[in-house]
Amino acid sequence: MALNYVWVSFFLLTFVVALIKLIGGDTEVFQNIVKSLFDSAANGATISLGLIGMMTFALGIMKIGEKGGMIAIFARVVGPFFNKLFPEIPKNHPALGSILMNFSANALGLDNAATPLGLKAMKELQELNPKKDTASNAQIMFIVLNASSLTLLPISIMAYRQEAGAAQPSDVFLPILIATFFSTLAALIMVSLYQKINLFNKTVLLYLGTLSVAVGGLLFYFSTLEQAQIEIISKVVGNVTLFSIFVSFIALAFFKKINVYDAFIEGAKEGFTVAVNIIPYLVAILVAIAVFRASGTMDYVVEGIAFVFAKLGFDTAFVEALPVAFMKPLSGSGARGLMVDLMAAKGADDFASRVACVIQGSTETTFYVLAVYFGSVAIKNTRHALPCALIAECIGVVAAIVVAYIFFG
Repeated sequence: MALNYVWVSFFLLTFVVALIKLIGGDTEVFQNIVKSLFDSAANGATISLGLIGMMTFALGIMKIGEKGGMIAIFARVVGPFFNKLFPEIPKNHPALGSILMNFSANALGLDNAATPLGLKAMKELQELNPKKDTASNAQIMFIVLNASSLTLLPISIMAYRQEAGAAQPSDVFLPILIATFFSTLAALIMVSLYQKINLFNKTVLLYLGTLSVAVGGLLFYFSTLEQAQIEIISKVVGNVTLFSIFVSFIALAFFKKINVYDAFIEGAKEGFTVAVNIIPYLVAILVAIAVFRASGTMDYVVEGIAFVFAKLGFDTAFVEALPVAFMKPLSGSGARGLMVDLMAAKGADDFASRVACVIQGSTETTFYVLAVYFGSVAIKNTRHALPCALIAECIGVVAAIVVAYIFFG
């Protein structure tokens, strides 16, 4: 229901703004809107079809892990913690392993692997869902934590900063990790409040404490390295970890005398169906975002915020980075483009450019995630998923701005 109101609002606001601009003499505004509409519709279908290969492979590998027992092992490792966050999921259920793998891929910056793993987790959660058109508590917790985007290795952003001529491309590394940690923590707290989950449980506190110590240790370790070293280590660790997981799935299944090839084919057949099924949902959200942006509505929102902060006497140096903040929940590539444009115009080491980089690394494409993941299992009623995700997104943006002032202000 929430997505319905958001989607309709994009079009209505776009139409009103476009009419005002037309009356003001902009005769090309509707032409730009219609062109962006058609382009984004085609792009949505292209993205979905492009997922077929990765989806086919990932679901094939996951089926091997499921039949060989490796997913069950992962589920047992995170079981005590996830059983508190996802009380609807039976103990040692394969969905727990899929959720863990998705979170791990996101944290390591392996986006191409994270999406199919996440869609696999949603499919397994849907099998446990008693109301097939309504999001379950477990699905909402998973989606919101996924959308909060806990990222440990924001290599792509550091690479963009290096290309833009930053003196220290990795100087945004610590701010991004701090901001994304707050975003994820906010997501966990918001959903737990809605679902009445006790986060002060000893098991939860133990796991969260261990995670915090681990993140803190990584922060300290990487803060001692040069950007080039960080890039090499992240590429090696991320990809070695991922491929090792794949090989462990295959090896364990083979050891248990499972027909590994047949298991892969069985799972891979689901990949095409899933990729095709998300096309309508992906096209719907991308079209709405495209017309909203093409009409100039986004620019008016940013200018309005700048005016308010200036009147209140606050520093407005961060305002130029706000287009990235507004675009990120709508379009990852759009936000990335705005970040790169800002660095090109202001310089990579300009304060607003640094803020934009921290925002880009600490938040996620919320509407994209909700549309694709819920769409893959035909969920219509998303309940409290959108407000929780957007609140976590807002806290992530605020944290990014505050941290940027602490480090660079």
